[in-house]
Amino acid sequence: MKLTLDSDPAINTVRRYSATEVVIGARTLSAPCIVSASTLIADWTVSDVAGMTADQLAPLLALKPQIVLLGSAQGTRPAPAALRRACAARGIALETMDLGAACRTYNVLASESRPVVAGLIFRGAAASQEDTEIGKPALTDSPAQS
Repeated sequence: MKLTLDSDPAINTVRRYSATEVVIGARTLSAPCIVSASTLIADWTVSDVAGMTADQLAPLLALKPQIVLLGSAQGTRPAPAALRRACAARGIALETMDLGAACRTYNVLASESRPVVAGLIFRGAAASQEDTEIGKPALTDSPAQS
């Protein structure tokens, strides 16, 4: 999905996402990543939210957010209790959601200058190539209905 949000060019913005990649600014990433308004960490070593460890959450927390979004192309999965406790102990809101919702929510919060960090988890190049733009319906192979 392509995101068509007008934004400050100094802020990292998710421009497009699919189950296999995300485009943040001018960079196309094909591995899970971490994004904040000023930082982009490519090749984050995580494969799903449910199996995340405190060590995998640490790079997000190091960016000192008030809000952590975990978005997965595998759908909404609850974060392990240890991660929820680690965030709560620091007064950080932790939200898990599907990849599209995380990308859209991140863009809105970042454009409002909110201290948000998103961990975006997708399947990589071997998966489906459906590509969608944020703010527009998902692309499909079915004929348009009137």
